[in-house]
Amino acid sequence: MSAIIIKNLEKRYGRVVAVDGIDLKVEPGELVAFIGPNGAGKSTTLKMLTGQLIPTSGAIELGGVDVLLEPGRAREKMGYVPEEPALYDYLTAREFLEFVVSVRGEGDIESALEFTQLGEDADRLIREYSQGMKRKTALAAAVVSKPEVLILDEALNGLDPPSAVRVKRYLRSMCDSGTAVILSTHVLDTAERIADRVVMISSGKIVADVCAEELHGQTLEQVFLERIGQTDERSSS
Repeated sequence: MSAIIIKNLEKRYGRVVAVDGIDLKVEPGELVAFIGPNGAGKSTTLKMLTGQLIPTSGAIELGGVDVLLEPGRAREKMGYVPEEPALYDYLTAREFLEFVVSVRGEGDIESALEFTQLGEDADRLIREYSQGMKRKTALAAAVVSKPEVLILDEALNGLDPPSAVRVKRYLRSMCDSGTAVILSTHVLDTAERIADRVVMISSGKIVADVCAEELHGQTLEQVFLERIGQTDERSSS
């Protein structure tokens, strides 16, 4: 069973088409980088996948569960870090993770804290944290219950280089244990180095879906500029 199935997904705001007929499958254990220029439809797609936005049309399944018909069951299968995480400022990171585990019914708090290396900061109030530490807390909350699907929207933003490296390694270990990961990122080098597949979106459409070994000597930047340029030419003609 595929971890994620998206069929003919569309989101319109009046005459504006934010997402235009996307089809996508992600298998268990696969790490997919989701890239594209600003305004391409990446975050809109991920918000529909996580049940925050209702599609204009199309279907989404997550772990065999219809996200539109059973959003609660679908959320049980996912971990999610939005571009701007919302946390409880007057809890500590440890208390926040305890809350997440109480809602989900299971989780390994110590493992999540070890992964993010919050250390003694785990017992300080979140309101005292830097943006990087808040990002680590959100990541810990997303993985604490070992979800079937992990959805990360620019989740490496604000992390210092050692933390970013550690997160990349952890994502690969999660994939090795069967978790499907979608990572939205603007950092093409990161996508090229850690992803099994790269899905490129422009003007609400998928313009490329390539495995890393299919680049045939091209850099991802070259492919990106070529495909985005072709999309821009079609849009202006």
